[in-house]
Amino acid sequence: MIHNNQDALDWIHSRLQVGIKPGLLRMEWLMERMDHPERRLKTVHIGGTNGKGSTVTYMRSILQAAGYETGTFTSPYIEQFNERISINGKPIADEEITQLVNVIKPLAEELEQTELGGPSEFEVITAMALYYFAYVHPVDLVLFEVGLGGRLDSTNVIHPLLSIITTIGMDHMQFLGNTPEEIAFEKAGIIKNGVAIISGVKQREAKEVIFKRANEMQSTVYQMGEQFQSSWQQSLSTGEAFHFQSVFANMEHLHTGLNGLHQTDNAAIAIMATLYLKTFHSFLIEESHIREGVEAAYWPGRMEQVCHRPVILLDGAHNPEGMTALVNSLKIRYPQRRITALFAGLKDKKLDEMVSLLHQAADSVICTTFDFPRAAGYEEFEPLLNEQTMWRADWDEYIKEFQGSAEGDQLFVVTGSLYFISEVKRLFTKFY
Repeated sequence: MIHNNQDALDWIHSRLQVGIKPGLLRMEWLMERMDHPERRLKTVHIGGTNGKGSTVTYMRSILQAAGYETGTFTSPYIEQFNERISINGKPIADEEITQLVNVIKPLAEELEQTELGGPSEFEVITAMALYYFAYVHPVDLVLFEVGLGGRLDSTNVIHPLLSIITTIGMDHMQFLGNTPEEIAFEKAGIIKNGVAIISGVKQREAKEVIFKRANEMQSTVYQMGEQFQSSWQQSLSTGEAFHFQSVFANMEHLHTGLNGLHQTDNAAIAIMATLYLKTFHSFLIEESHIREGVEAAYWPGRMEQVCHRPVILLDGAHNPEGMTALVNSLKIRYPQRRITALFAGLKDKKLDEMVSLLHQAADSVICTTFDFPRAAGYEEFEPLLNEQTMWRADWDEYIKEFQGSAEGDQLFVVTGSLYFISEVKRLFTKFY
């Protein structure tokens, strides 16, 4: 029996030693023993390489504006573990985490003794979320973000009202494949029989894979650029202005609550999803709810401004596609600024490509490391260092130095791994 939140978290994180274990057999075993909580839920399943978290946020914000109590399951967290299971944007309580662990832990220990082996950390957390929304705090709808890939991801035990694939990018290739087609095949594994799919995918070859899978599953595809699209208009002091067009409705002069040109696409996917729920599942969602929800959306670590003088931004651009989106937004939003970027990534990412991309917007790039098992260190960054790309291990001291010496036109961007962004966010929450 677990008696407090810290012991509960320690047990959850102890499952990290199991590693990543793609496959659904362990989840199906757990669901059977838990009386199938996944069958009691109304859900939307959100997969893709980038944009999942932002799309979830826009959808949740729109549904909340329409009066629906909306659960979310997301990863990783930025400020506290509890964020991963939330209702209307509010993380569940510490005592609820403890309660859920006391349900799951005996089952995990029993599963450990079978030929399937014990569940991974992510499988444990997924099971906790399913149990919570089914039995502890039922809600009107749950938005489930895929952890890794889709076909073999532990969240794929749900049968949703709607599936979403935001983007396809070259990430997690050791698990998902080395081409856009192979990665798209894994992402398309969340498409269920007769369940519509909303796609923001742009590569022709990846779209072909998704359309083929949807055809096999007799699922309707709503493709960005065909059945719906966003038209960016301008950057605002906070957020972006855009128009939305679709087979369901057209809306002009929408404002996102998140900065970044790519956020208009994420918002458009969310709008299309909520319009689908309204049209085919009787959700009472009006245009005013969509406008209010899109503008009110907040998601930490996405071009988030944490300091005004000097301007300091946090952005979890952890792969080349995410870095490209950040660079494009910096060029448009801050064309006259002198930009310094602080970058930390994981060893298995394309560090050289991301640093090269950063230099398209930043005058100098400072590489660093942080306390995480997979974090890249000096050895990984050393071949990239030169006059414009430097190394500082003490990133927290460097941030303080920049704040103390920055001039009016300087801008500081902290980017890279979301695990790193989480550490930096905690620093600003504690001291600034």
